Formats: sequence, C-alpha cells, structure tokens
Amino acid sequence: MRIAMLGSGFIGRFYAESIQGQRTRDRITSIYSRREESAKKFASDYGCLHWTTDMEEAIAHPDVDVVCISLPNNLHETAVLLCCKHKKAVITTKPLGRNASEAKRMLEAVETADIFNGYLEDLVYTPKFLKALESVKNGALGRILWSKSRETHPGPHSDWFWDLEQAGGGCILDLGCHCVEIGRNFIGKDIKPVEVMCWADTQVKPIEAEDHAIGLVKYENGAIGQFEVSWTFRGGLDLRDEVMGTEGTIWINNFLRTGFEMFTTGKGADYVAEKAESNSGWLFPVGDELNDLGYNHMFTDMFNAIEKGISPKETFYDGYVVNAVLDASYKSAKTKLWEPVKLDIWRGQTGLSKPSNLVEFDADHYLIKEEMTHYGAKKLILKNKKSGLISERIL
Repeated sequence: MRIAMLGSGFIGRFYAESIQGQRTRDRITSIYSRREESAKKFASDYGCLHWTTDMEEAIAHPDVDVVCISLPNNLHETAVLLCCKHKKAVITTKPLGRNASEAKRMLEAVETADIFNGYLEDLVYTPKFLKALESVKNGALGRILWSKSRETHPGPHSDWFWDLEQAGGGCILDLGCHCVEIGRNFIGKDIKPVEVMCWADTQVKPIEAEDHAIGLVKYENGAIGQFEVSWTFRGGLDLRDEVMGTEGTIWINNFLRTGFEMFTTGKGADYVAEKAESNSGWLFPVGDELNDLGYNHMFTDMFNAIEKGISPKETFYDGYVVNAVLDASYKSAKTKLWEPVKLDIWRGQTGLSKPSNLVEFDADHYLIKEEMTHYGAKKLILKNKKSGLISERIL
C-alpha cells in the first residue's frame, strides 16, 4: 500500500511505526501536516518522498492508494470528504466524529462514493482481545451478560484534546469510544444498544469537558456494557477488560500489570511505555507496544481487506454506532436519566428480548444453583414452579 498520512503528531507516528514495520512492503509516500517543520521532520524520519501543508494535495497525490487520518477530531469530516472527492480509500483514527451527526455524514459520504473505509479502533485488535473474542464466539463463556472496559490515564498528549471545540468532548469521547466498541464486540455487534446511564464530571483539570466518567450501556438482549474512563488517573495507562457469561468469565489486563516489572533509579531510563508517569522506581514496561496495543493486527486487517476487496473488521459504520452511544452518554450525564441511543442507521438484529432465566430441573422445580460443599456433598438450590418456594437439596 502507498499511504498518505494526514497528521504528523503522536498517533501519526505510532501508525507509521506499525505500517512500515509490520508489512514491510507498505510505505508512507506522502505526509500532510499543518506545520511545515513537522511535515519535513516526519518525511525525513520515515522516508516519505512527498510532504505538504496542503491536505488535498496529499490526498490527491498520484502515488497514494489509501489515506490514513491521524488528525484532530474536528478535521476528520473535511479529510473524509476530500477522500470521497478523489476516490481514495480512507482509514481514520477514533472517534469517527465529534458526534453521531458528523459520523453519519461521513458514513453516508464514503458509501455514496463507494470507497473503502476502515475505522482504526486498535484496542479490538490487541492479541489478548482477539484471543478472548475467539473464546467468546466459540461459546466458552455461554450467553454474554456483562462486559466491562476501563481506560484511564493522566490525560492525552496534544493540546487540541483539551479544547472542547476541536475535540468535541473529553474523556468520554476520547476513551469511551474504545470501551464501547470493546463491549459491542463481546456482546455482539449485531445486538442493538438501546439506552445509556452515565455519570460524568470535571474533577481535576481546568477544562470545559469532563475528565472522569462511568457509564452503563443497555443492549436489546438484556446484556450490559460498562465503561470507566478518566484523564485524572495517576500511575500511567490502565487498560482492562472483563467479560462475563452464563458459563465463564475473562479478565484482560493490557497495561500496568503486563508481566514485565522493572525497578530502576532512573539512570539510563527514558521512555518506558505510553503515558508512563515516571522513569524511576518500579515500572511496568510493555514488551512490544505496537503489537500489544493492536496496531499491527489492525493495519494488517485493513490492508488485507483492501487487497481482497472486502470490508475490514471495523468500518465507518462501527464508528457511527459508537458515536451514537456516546451522544446518549453525554445526554444522560446532564439529565441523570437513562437516555435512548438514537440510531438512524441500524444494520443488526431487531426485536430481540431478554432470554428466559428459568433453568429446568424437573417437572416441579427450576434450578437456581448447583455446588459442591467443603464436606463433599453436592447441594442444589431449587425453586418450586408453582409456589415459588426456595429450597435446598443435598445429594
């Protein structure tokens, strides 16, 4: 693939390291940056033959097959519409839009232009997540009841994140987009999110947006997705996922407790891991940051899909659904009520209801619980079908 990278900052460089390191035949052939010095430096660092401060020039360049958007949120729509104009495949960093209206316009634009579109949600491509999702899909956890995702850290790197107009929101939009899509994958992306209850506040940072939030997303089949996000967490980057079903549970810890622990006085230490707050004391490095954060698997999926003429695992449609859930989250944080998720475009199942929780034991009883006691006897907790009486039986 010959790629135009739009944006030369933190995420653009993360993407470049992965793109030119995983599939070695892929190259960034053009770099756009709003600042000339940044464009030149990126071009030098990654061997780009073309650099520019004109976004359309980078997108329209004849040596570009696919455009990768790593720009502030308020510039996504402009970039996407230019990709549609020049019929270039487009992949974009999260979130797709600042709100569902922007996301819907971008989704409709790429589909009308009939161009490839990919949503760069890296955290559903991490090796641990992919293995967990495979287990879920194979039925190891039974029917999924609850999914919880947490992303917290001391705050983003670039100035625009902290500006409400450019970013469109605070930690809910920045981090909640990851958590919601993780939950959708575990619960089922064809299961409709129907309403949200969310608490949010600005607890620490002198900004207009929220810096801490917790939310619940209710799905049509009765499953619950939970997100915990913060720009106020001290100690580094905390990425954790949990998923629970009728037959099992999975816990995932991607950062902080990685299985790699190191103590240092700080001598010779510099960069340890993304958003690490210290380079001395007990540290928790990551073995392969690009791979552990999902970038390698994500770009491999995107580029393989382009070559095969199929859709990738994550598309603009997924980004749109996530934006709609986050819109409901913001509204709920203000009203303190469950707020409906408004989806003008829904392509999954409809009319689902919560499955029955009644487990047949015999003609007269439902089974509540079965367990082995410490003294070796098997105990059953039963509910009488007619009277509702709860009883126990020792076998």
